[in-house]
Amino acid sequence: MRIILLGAPGTGKGTQAKLIAENYNIPKISTGDILRENIQKKNIIGKKIHDLLKNGELVPNKIVCTLIGEKIQKKDCINGFLLDGFPRTQEQAEYISNLKIKIDYVLELIVPYELILKRICGRRVHTASGRIYNINFNPPKEEEKDDLTQEKLTIREDDKIEIVKKRLKNYEENAYLLNQYYLKQKELKKLNYFKIDGKENIWDIQKKIEMILKKR
Repeated sequence: MRIILLGAPGTGKGTQAKLIAENYNIPKISTGDILRENIQKKNIIGKKIHDLLKNGELVPNKIVCTLIGEKIQKKDCINGFLLDGFPRTQEQAEYISNLKIKIDYVLELIVPYELILKRICGRRVHTASGRIYNINFNPPKEEEKDDLTQEKLTIREDDKIEIVKKRLKNYEENAYLLNQYYLKQKELKKLNYFKIDGKENIWDIQKKIEMILKKR
């Protein structure tokens, strides 16, 4: 089963991607994970990616497509995979098609931007452990401090409101053409495309996705 999970930043793609990958025993390929891996390598590409993301810019198609293309053609993806956060543009969608890789399902999570801002901009991180809080939905016991160590929590650069708004604008500019591309693919019966309400709780969304995937 080859699945693409679409949605703006903060719609819960990462959470649902992890659940789908575990339930169907397929690798989860996250654009964010791949980009962060390259940033940690501190090479020329990693530095370029870091500078772009820090400013809320999109990483160029050529870089993203090359990294994703290498990943999905590895042996562990022979029996299927889930793409989380890719494609984000029609050009990227066409790149997958040109690799002659058949996609079975495109699932898009829909969440109002007001809620997305609360989800992302409310996020706080304990850098040493990776523990994540949200001042709106899952606040720490003591304001701005980690529950276990009482160390100060931080805000990731790309979680700052001005950066998030820029990311959402970039997403919106590309989303329409991408959606139209996959709607056309659906009309041609080349894949299944479903829009899912991402405002509901994690487990209700998971159940909806399970019902969709059972229809295959």
